[in-house]
Parts: sequence; structure tokens; C-alpha cells
Amino acid sequence: MNITIITTGGTIAKTFDELDGKLHNEQPVIEQIVAGLRLPDLTISYRHVLSKDSLEFTDADRQLVLENVNEAAAGCDAIVISHGTDTLEQTGEFLHRKIGAAEIPILLTGAMRPFEFRDTDAKQNLTEALLACRLVAPGVYVVMHNRVLAFPGVVKDRVALTFVRNA
Repeated sequence: MNITIITTGGTIAKTFDELDGKLHNEQPVIEQIVAGLRLPDLTISYRHVLSKDSLEFTDADRQLVLENVNEAAAGCDAIVISHGTDTLEQTGEFLHRKIGAAEIPILLTGAMRPFEFRDTDAKQNLTEALLACRLVAPGVYVVMHNRVLAFPGVVKDRVALTFVRNA
């Protein structure tokens, strides 16, 4: 199976800067996470598109993600997009609207805690997204915390710190 992973930054990729005591999006960590997984029959290619907090995302950024999804879709079986959780739902809705009837699974995932934190959910969420690539029908989804939710109608539950169907 051929999967393209598109990285955009977000909490999953934040690293701690000891000099200023803050978290920053400097470089993607997805390849490091994937290197720790046993994936014998996957071919993974990467597109490092953005490296920013999703709160800073603009419509132009979402358009850039869409363009990369469209370019990658012709040469792969599924796409995983690592994305910040604060505006993941807006990007998912945007992709769902613009793509219409997707021909392959397009899965957004991220983390509530950075990969370098001991209690991170990054590895779990990426692993679940890679598995979901094999299991779901074509469409746009969020995959996090043992849930696969199809767009439209997905929202971040800011109390439970996960994603849910809009009630």
C-alpha cells in the first residue's frame, strides 16, 4: 500500500526550546514517529507543506494543503495529513467541500500533546490513521483517540480534548 503523509505542523510537531522556554514548530517529526513503527508492507512518501501552529492557518494555507492532496492523490492509495488540532475541523470541512467525492481515504490526525512529551498521543493517533487507511472508504476523516469520524460534522471537544460528531 502506498501512503502519502502531508505535514503541516501543529502540536504533534512542536519541540521545546530550552533558550526561551516555549514550544515551537521547527521541523516535522512524523518521519521519526514512523521510523519507530513496524510497517513492512507500506510505502510512505512525505510532503512537508507547512510548519506552523494551526491557529495561524489562513485560507491560503488550506488551499496549499488541498493542492498537495490533489497532487498526491494520483500516486497513492491514501493520504494522512498531520495537522494542529485547534483548526483541524476547519481544514477537514474545507477539504470535504472542495474535494467532493474523494477517490481515496484522506485522514487528518494530530496530537493534543507534542510527540516529544512523555504522555503524548502522537504515536497512537498516527498509528491509528495508518491502519484506518486500509479500512475506510474514500472520503475525508479525522482519526484520533480510537475514533474515525467522517466529515462533515466533526468538531473538537475542548473539554474532553478529542474530536466528536457535531450533535
